[in-house]
Amino acid sequence: MRVLITAGPTYEPIDPVRFIGNHSTGKMGYALAEVFAENGAQVTLISGPTNLPDPANPQIRTTRVETAAQMYAAAAAAAPTADVWVFAAAVADYRPRDVAPNKIKKDGDTLTLELVKNVDIAAALGQTKRAEQFSVGFALETNDEEAHAQGKLRRKNFDLIVLNSLRDPGAGFRHDTNKVTLLDAAGQKTIFELKPKSAVAHDIVRTVFACLSLRNA
Repeated sequence: MRVLITAGPTYEPIDPVRFIGNHSTGKMGYALAEVFAENGAQVTLISGPTNLPDPANPQIRTTRVETAAQMYAAAAAAAPTADVWVFAAAVADYRPRDVAPNKIKKDGDTLTLELVKNVDIAAALGQTKRAEQFSVGFALETNDEEAHAQGKLRRKNFDLIVLNSLRDPGAGFRHDTNKVTLLDAAGQKTIFELKPKSAVAHDIVRTVFACLSLRNA
């Protein structure tokens, strides 16, 4: 089995020293890469900027990127030959239209940036997904969590979506734990309690294998 995983944030430069980003650490995506590899998969891990070292498992090939455009290019190259896609990265939705060539100096009380939309990596690749490929998305929400996740599941052609809420203590960014709900395209819902992200990765991978087993039965 070949698995493509995106992980971590993307950084969208404003000037040579500043960027637009988010608080993602990449821990969930890296944990998933390790568990898939432990189960015999060949993993392509496309990582945004993180403080995590490249996984030592020889089954995992890590590609480092910075921006959403770079992540999309790397994912698009790997997606056609992957059996499973896992979009765990927290990709910036927007980027500055113009990147200053030099550091922007403090001048005046306000600074206006014009932002343009980045490519939606999961949605774009979802349009090319073949019937035998399996796609997993993530939804980090703050309100109307399940409705937003169900909408994303349909729009991006996911087979499974991992929902977590910033309203749950210990879930989301900057934690070693996570609390997730798995929703699949058939309408099944599985709720897991708060646990280490390494254990959450095992739950997700087991669910993916179970869905694939049912599909191939």
